[in-house]
Amino acid sequence: MNKFLVLSGILTVGLLGFTTAHAAESASLRGDGDIWSATDEVVQWQDRDPIPRDYVQQPPMVPHTVEGYTINLKVNKCLTCHSWANYRDKRATKISQTHFADQEGNDLANVSARRYFCTQCHAPQADARDPLVGNDFQPLRAISNR
Repeated sequence: MNKFLVLSGILTVGLLGFTTAHAAESASLRGDGDIWSATDEVVQWQDRDPIPRDYVQQPPMVPHTVEGYTINLKVNKCLTCHSWANYRDKRATKISQTHFADQEGNDLANVSARRYFCTQCHAPQADARDPLVGNDFQPLRAISNR
């Protein structure tokens, strides 16, 4: 037991020395400023103007990057800005009331499971020079403002 305590003490001192030396060499990616002194101004994440729709029931395209967004059974990053609770503070578009209905049309208190995974319908768009796949689709003249 005595050997165990001595060995534990040596390892603890060694690890403390390593982490202290490592911490002295590393710098914060935020800089030296206080993280709580940042302005309370809302950051606009929209990379571009809203993208016009080409047909009546087309889900809106996402006008900003979603790279790194987590959407799984426990977390939906989209809802941090677009939920009914947060959209005003974030100055974002709120999700449609249609997202709160189940298959039978019953209104739910939370987003329906079939509408929870936003990127299955709402896709971010890129300004690609050449289309990856040829397309001769023409929108209806009634909704086309181009």
